[in-house]
Amino acid sequence: DAQHFSAEFVGRFERERPELAAIALTTDSSILTAIANDYDFSHVFSRQVRALGQPGDVLLAITTSGNSANVLAAIEAAHERDMVVIGLSGRGGGKMVQALRDTDVHICVPHERTARIQEVHLLTLHCLCDAVDTLLLGD
Repeated sequence: DAQHFSAEFVGRFERERPELAAIALTTDSSILTAIANDYDFSHVFSRQVRALGQPGDVLLAITTSGNSANVLAAIEAAHERDMVVIGLSGRGGGKMVQALRDTDVHICVPHERTARIQEVHLLTLHCLCDAVDTLLLGD
């Protein structure tokens, strides 16, 4: 989902527009394995956020349970960098509920089945892309 979302931003969604900066933190196997081996798997995203994130950037954090330690650590790192977080979760939101700030956005799919949560997450990502395009380009 993260790669798909980044591709929609850097490429395009449904309409032509200038490229938008986005990167999926899941794609660099060298970074992922180095961080997991040298530190712990719970740091694979937070170290990337601290290296790349700037104040005003947005972190899109996706976890169906709301309890993924590596995603929660990334949220904490984003807050350290004065970034806004859009959190996608499922079930009851898990620990993500407490990790997010009032200035963040939490979209929780109130369902227990992972497949249904992921399906709604994909729809949500497309809605976010459409909203950004509408803000940038108009109706």
